Amino acid sequence: MNKDMVIKATKYLVDFMFFAGILVTLTLPWSIRWAGKYLECLAENYGEIVTIYFVLGILALAIVWELRRMFKTVVAENCFVRGNVASLKHMSYYSGLIVLMSVVRTLVYTTVAMLVVILVFVIAGLFCQVLAQIFDQAIHYKEENDLTI
Repeated sequence: MNKDMVIKATKYLVDFMFFAGILVTLTLPWSIRWAGKYLECLAENYGEIVTIYFVLGILALAIVWELRRMFKTVVAENCFVRGNVASLKHMSYYSGLIVLMSVVRTLVYTTVAMLVVILVFVIAGLFCQVLAQIFDQAIHYKEENDLTI
């Protein structure tokens, strides 16, 4: 598989995740009510669960939105731009908010899966902060190099 095919396939996957995420987030009241027929804890805490997952869905969509913005620079073959540094920082903040909202969710009802989600988003948030710093330094070197030519 060549580089262009990988980029296109990944772009389509990110776009699919964004639009599917919108659909899933908008249909939460109905899907949670349906799942509540099989899982008593969802039925007992319906309002809280819909609210929590709606906020989590919006934050996840915000992360995918930032990925889509960054992907435009990949397609344009100009990745080291300040906009990507901002996007990585935003994704880090969104990850932190997901962690906080997930902690709130564990107060409503705790599952091992949610504890894993918390750990994953703590790592993702830290990773995005480190990448933002790396990109910022690379941009600095690029700008310095451009000035010397």
